[in-house]
Amino acid sequence: MGFVQQNGLVFYQFDLFPTEAVVHGVFTRLGGVSPVPWDSLNLGGNLGDLRENVIENRRRIFETVNREVETIFDVWQVHSDIVISTDRPRPLDAPHTKADAILTNCPEVTLFMRFADCVPILLYDPNRRVVGLVHAGWKGTVLAIVRKTITAMQEEYGCRPEDIQAAIGPSIGPDHYGVGPEVVQLVERAFGEQSSEVLIQRDGRTHFNLWEANRLWLNQAGVTQVEVAGLCTACDLKHWYSHRGEAGRTGRFGALIALRS
Repeated sequence: MGFVQQNGLVFYQFDLFPTEAVVHGVFTRLGGVSPVPWDSLNLGGNLGDLRENVIENRRRIFETVNREVETIFDVWQVHSDIVISTDRPRPLDAPHTKADAILTNCPEVTLFMRFADCVPILLYDPNRRVVGLVHAGWKGTVLAIVRKTITAMQEEYGCRPEDIQAAIGPSIGPDHYGVGPEVVQLVERAFGEQSSEVLIQRDGRTHFNLWEANRLWLNQAGVTQVEVAGLCTACDLKHWYSHRGEAGRTGRFGALIALRS
């Protein structure tokens, strides 16, 4: 489907997900109230932006997709392989649980995460009516968090991998993601013979293809319905925040997914 513009905001949607059953979007940095260098739809706290700006930006996102902010369930993202499920929203004044993948089968819950180069992975099982949202940087990818999320969907909700639809969202692409020898070693250990499919030699440096790595994990888990946005955050600073592309002085864009009632 590509980009959608609504209420002054611009967000990316996937063809894979039926809009009559699933609310979803990966929101660009456009249409918010935050000043430079977080301009303008910054969803990240503790980055120097004013809290009231972040709250207003969040309100605009939820309003745009006709979801109440009070339906939010978000987490304290820590680059882990922790997967949690929920059947209720997180009260706005409640502390965040540390995790990097969240699941729900409750239409009254909107799953929400923040990104700036790491990979957003959106999941939907139309048969068991379950949605998921995953945050996968290099650490989460090496830890196979998306594969572990699929296992959690099977164990907790009875999902079958062949029914699950997965969408890999905008993140840093392989052209911009050079990694050092310590990361290369961990990738080789995690992927074995397939490491040559995700590690690319370019200009004397090794680059890590996070999109392909997470697609491989999904395929290993039995998920074959996979859509990859193929949009590099570091290539397009007009639309996306990029921690690497902006040397850490940047904001966070938001991604959400929810079941329609």
